[in-house]
Amino acid sequence: MRKAIMIGVCACALAACDAARTVVDGFKEARTVEDALEKSSGTRPSVSFNWSNGRLLLVSVVFPRLPPTQSFDATAAATRTAVAENFRQTPDELVLGFALETSK
Repeated sequence: MRKAIMIGVCACALAACDAARTVVDGFKEARTVEDALEKSSGTRPSVSFNWSNGRLLLVSVVFPRLPPTQSFDATAAATRTAVAENFRQTPDELVLGFALETSK
């Protein structure tokens, strides 16, 4: 009985390590995308992601404003390229957004 409990505890611990590694790697990949897009556009976006059961479901890239040196199409193409090159998996969805200033 004790052996079965120990095997269960070890299995849970190993599963948790893989989940933690996925999250840590995801944050590294997101920061790399932010750096690449800042280099190409001159504006640093915020990159977030959603993993579920080892699958990359969503990557969201939000710029604080539309980059002044790039068109929307160029920004979208640069975003697709940066996400494809820096994340281990291609996400099911890629969301590109821009923050708007509130009226004063």
